[in-house]
Amino acid sequence: MTRYDLYAIGNALVDSEYEVSDAQLQSMGVDKRHMTLIDAARRTELLGHLKAVTPRRTGGGSAGNTVVALAQLGGKAFYSCRVADDELGAFYTRDLVTNGVATNLSHSQSAPGQTGSCMVLVTPDAERSMSTFLGATAELDHTALHDKDIAKSKIYYMEGYLAASPSGLHAALQGRQVASAAGVALASTLSDVSMINFCRPGLDAIIGQGLDYLFCNEEEAQVWCGTQDLQVVCQRISQLARTVCLTRGPQGCVVLEGARQTTVPAARVTALDTNGAGDMFAGAFLYAVTHGYSNEQAAWLANQAAARVVGQHGNRLTHDIMNRLKADFGQHLAA
Repeated sequence: MTRYDLYAIGNALVDSEYEVSDAQLQSMGVDKRHMTLIDAARRTELLGHLKAVTPRRTGGGSAGNTVVALAQLGGKAFYSCRVADDELGAFYTRDLVTNGVATNLSHSQSAPGQTGSCMVLVTPDAERSMSTFLGATAELDHTALHDKDIAKSKIYYMEGYLAASPSGLHAALQGRQVASAAGVALASTLSDVSMINFCRPGLDAIIGQGLDYLFCNEEEAQVWCGTQDLQVVCQRISQLARTVCLTRGPQGCVVLEGARQTTVPAARVTALDTNGAGDMFAGAFLYAVTHGYSNEQAAWLANQAAARVVGQHGNRLTHDIMNRLKADFGQHLAA
């Protein structure tokens, strides 16, 4: 009997989001639009630049955002991750539980150290630039896995950012073996251009001989394929999974199923903050496909959910907004 719609493994990060100017971003030496891994000294340096800016704090981590989105829509999710025995770790655990996500954190003792955190710098053009201090999540390993729960899930989801962590990658691949043996569908994301440029062997290992679902944005797909020709990109990237969702911002997304390409238009929105949009897209899409909807229908819901995130500050949506989104989805299907 299926226990979870989605079982995911990924980083546990508490996001602190700051609104900054392009000049501030440049003065801090932060790579715009991308994720950069930083150490404790660099984190302290960046915080020094932001003393006058009050951040918004939320639970984060790419796959963490995805499982929360799925759970808020009414799906059942489990998240394997690692936090430290500190205030941020307690905050992160409460956030998952409050949003209805089951987790290994409820069954294990947190270790000493610092919980991972991500400084999200949002510029007036709505672009987000992330500086990530992994902290305890860098030590994520196979002990976070619940094999029996993986085997009883519909989809096993591996966060692409784990390509940067030897122990995290090993754990993700160990879970992949369990899922494959149990006939559980496999899913992942290319996560960020930095992962493709610096951690491609890890992403290759996650993709393996192919996935059931892969999520990426247009820039990531272009870098992966070494070309900006959309048709060539679609042809090449479609070979990595049975279903590939290639998101294109205001141009919507392209759902690739072998040689079949389906373009699903985006929802109209005034962009304020792109942080979490891709994670939300994946969560909404996977909710829909695990509840009997087609890939095209799932992409419509995912585009709507991602637009809601882009149209606000912050990487999560409230339960009220999610409920309205489900109601809109029902009306769309009935039209």
